[in-house]
Amino acid sequence: MKVTLQQHGGIAAGITRRPQTLDGDRLPPDEARELEQLVAAAAESPQPEQPQPVRARDAMSYTITVEHSGAIRTLKGSDGRMSEAFTALLEWVEARLARSR
Repeated sequence: MKVTLQQHGGIAAGITRRPQTLDGDRLPPDEARELEQLVAAAAESPQPEQPQPVRARDAMSYTITVEHSGAIRTLKGSDGRMSEAFTALLEWVEARLARSR
């Protein structure tokens, strides 16, 4: 499984950050299983219909692209509008990407 995180927006809204990729095949087996579970939960969890009350001009949008067994799935969220499952996946991926730098 390969997971790519793309972030857009924020204070410099016109700037799109370079995509970062996490290769699940290089993770320890327990972390690879956890990643699969987080992806499944985020994919099954609907986005909130309405933005959450707190909105910021510098809100970020996130696209997580998952490649697994020849299939590609795209999950999206933004600050103020993402499911708890998407938030958990995003935080997990960001932590692993930061650790690999």
